[in-house]
Amino acid sequence: MNLRDVLTGAVVMAPMTKGSNLPYRRLCVELGARVTISEMTVARRLKQRRKSEFALIRKFEGEPFFGVQLAGTNPEEIAWAAALVESRGADLVDLNCGCPIDHFTHKGIGAALGRQPQRIRRIVEAMKQAVEIPVTVKLRLGWNEETRNVIDQARAAVDGGADALFVHGRTRSARYRFAADWDAIASVVAAVAVPVVGNGDILFPSDVEQALARSGCIGVMSARGVLIKPWLFREMSEGYRAITADERLHIYRRYAALAKQHWGDDAHGLERVRQFTRWHIDFWHRYVPRRSDGTYPSIQVREREQSYDTPLDAFLARTDEPAHEYLADCLTHDREIDVTAVSAVAGEDKPEFVEAEG
Repeated sequence: MNLRDVLTGAVVMAPMTKGSNLPYRRLCVELGARVTISEMTVARRLKQRRKSEFALIRKFEGEPFFGVQLAGTNPEEIAWAAALVESRGADLVDLNCGCPIDHFTHKGIGAALGRQPQRIRRIVEAMKQAVEIPVTVKLRLGWNEETRNVIDQARAAVDGGADALFVHGRTRSARYRFAADWDAIASVVAAVAVPVVGNGDILFPSDVEQALARSGCIGVMSARGVLIKPWLFREMSEGYRAITADERLHIYRRYAALAKQHWGDDAHGLERVRQFTRWHIDFWHRYVPRRSDGTYPSIQVREREQSYDTPLDAFLARTDEPAHEYLADCLTHDREIDVTAVSAVAGEDKPEFVEAEG
């Protein structure tokens, strides 16, 4: 399968630590995702045969196009890991040059690798020699605003043989505090001959359309957007629709069911299901629909609706810990939800339920 064809027009599910867990990828594929990427996987941990790391590279049956993202600094080590993930069924292998987390950048991994374009080239060369599947590289714009070297990174990756690039439109120091710079992503598209997929602030189909038009990318990648609303993939084929609270709850329950299939429904498995479900709720509660004037909220601004159509809408929008804990328990154990069962903690706003007219 030609990689350009796969990526053209796609909304790629980004590699996300914890977020790209196998059950959540299954949920997203059921909702229309056709390109998914694993959580960041450290090549050295694979070589050390850590079971927890091997779990990250597992492709589920029926996953249409699955990439594994590797992190590391040693070309031979990453090449070995690339061959391993190819043997386990990966459809592409991606080199992480974008992770901003201190724990990893202090080791020279992730965004720190972006400070050494020629090392990127050497690693990609080694990966290309080790595998037949496509090799991609995920980049940030640079380490900080003073050292925006994404063009140098991109050219080095392509010189090494990269088949495509994923470009996050922020520097490492910016983390996620500022809007993604799609003009900077466009500069990468103009500088290299391989396909470029842009990443940053994708939450609605209109965001996809604007990003593609502004940058010239062949596709987009979404991280926080598909954590907040995994049905974004379905919207890309069916169009935007403000789904009901009951429909959202059905999706959340489906995730919990898939998680139980993956981790089990014994005491240990249910604890894992609950931990991951609780983590996802921190994103799910941020969903807001299109505004009444027809405009769309920005992912960078945590907007709140002024009124809610149903008590369940109001409950799912709550920001307080007791509500999130209660929802996680209900989803994990498949219990009915009583939206009046918990009160907001002191100092937190409890969304007001206002009966919708008509």
